[in-house]
Amino acid sequence: MTEQRHERALIVDFGSQVTQLIARRLRESGVYCEIHPFNKVDGAFLGAYGPQAVILSGGPSSVTWKDSPRADDAIFELGVPVLGICYGQQVMMEQLGGKVESGTSREFGRAFIEKVVDDPIMSDLFHGGDTEQVWMSHGDHVAEMAPGFGVIAKSPGAPYAIIANPERKFYGTQFHPEVVHTVHGRELLRNFTHGVAGLKGDWTMAAYRAEAIEKIREQVGKGRVICGLSGGVDSSVAAVLIHEAIGEQLTCVYVDHGLMRHGESEQVVNLFREHYNIPLVHVDASDLFLGKLDGVSDPERKRKIIGGLFIDVFEEEAKKIGGADFLAQGTLYPDVIESVSAIGGPSVTIKSHHNVGGLPERMNMKLVEPLRELFKDEVRALGRELGLPESFIGRHPFPGPGLAIRIPGEITREKADTLRKADAIYIDEIRKAGLYDEIWQAFSVLLPVNTVGVMGDERTYEAVLALRAVTSTDGMTADYYPFEHDFLGRVATRIINEVKGVNRVVYDVTSKPPGTIEWE
Repeated sequence: MTEQRHERALIVDFGSQVTQLIARRLRESGVYCEIHPFNKVDGAFLGAYGPQAVILSGGPSSVTWKDSPRADDAIFELGVPVLGICYGQQVMMEQLGGKVESGTSREFGRAFIEKVVDDPIMSDLFHGGDTEQVWMSHGDHVAEMAPGFGVIAKSPGAPYAIIANPERKFYGTQFHPEVVHTVHGRELLRNFTHGVAGLKGDWTMAAYRAEAIEKIREQVGKGRVICGLSGGVDSSVAAVLIHEAIGEQLTCVYVDHGLMRHGESEQVVNLFREHYNIPLVHVDASDLFLGKLDGVSDPERKRKIIGGLFIDVFEEEAKKIGGADFLAQGTLYPDVIESVSAIGGPSVTIKSHHNVGGLPERMNMKLVEPLRELFKDEVRALGRELGLPESFIGRHPFPGPGLAIRIPGEITREKADTLRKADAIYIDEIRKAGLYDEIWQAFSVLLPVNTVGVMGDERTYEAVLALRAVTSTDGMTADYYPFEHDFLGRVATRIINEVKGVNRVVYDVTSKPPGTIEWE
């Protein structure tokens, strides 16, 4: 297959917790991009990747520290536009002959920049005013610009808020344009990619679908693929895409581990057997999983047990169909990125229920991961492109461990049944209120706490149930959904009346910073 080369940008990651948001903003404007750790980007990598623009991310380090992260000098010799953000700006200055200092000039949070001179990167900013709201997060500051650079905008705490070397098309911002608190940050990034770098934004989901199908066919050849369905959107979209590519060479395996949502198994089986006519093996392994989880309280052990058992079941089912050459799964781009830290190396805890790093050697299978380059909302867009029902595409995320991580402490079948019933009521009320599509993820948690209550004339000693609902656009940051009190009252009343074993309901209003939005 001759690979179609789209315009592409490269994001060099220095460890910022919001680096992924840069990629989201670029992809929203049709620019394909990838994030790679700074210590993996050298001349050879750049030659193979071939970016038309490079962005240096922020990071937690200080340029003034000994052995702090640096950009490979080859980046500045590529002859393509470069944008440095926060730490990325400081690295650029330090390496190109400027000077960075630590001092009292610090800004954290909302700030306002003032235009100094006009520049293409500020097109559609300032909208007739003298200032523009941005989001700062820096202790160090540029004290002296590198040769060839001039000031484009400034703030009270950052005299070099935006700097530029127009001749080389090098830019730096002390603030973070990728976060929503920088009001017109999306426009600034688009100005850099489309205006300064001259990219057209030629990356579409239709093109991704066609190219992914070609890649799957090339990788698989005449081999057999077994796909593990979790019941969620990711694995379902992956399965439909792979089936479109190789047809009957694919067999899906849906493993019911006894920790699924109410009605989940029936919905998955009906969708794939009736709607798509995709070969599907439905395995009821609830006794196996719940037995192995008996007495286990640590959430990370739960994840590893479930992940290991999934592999065992897939291996057994592959033997039954005469063997398989590949295992397909719905790994997403955040799974890949979060499993490698730009500063500390591979993570041992994040996404531990995914086989991001590969499969056990004994399986003698290779991974097929057609969604590996996509964010969650892009997977949904691909699902629509493939014709999956909107009711399925729009479902809230439900990670592989399922109810296992919604039951802190030991897991029993009784606890799972209690939580399943309560959760079904919660989701039912959300749907009735017309709020389901406004919420990214909603679920219940059966807390390992019992409280005394009085129901009628009887004293009870039953569990506390916590409700959670968050809003998010990319699955990386989240904020709680502001339900009205009347809604929460209806949900709590129904759960307490209809679910034996629960006598108190609470609502969690914790916001989540970048990273996982799951509850363990």
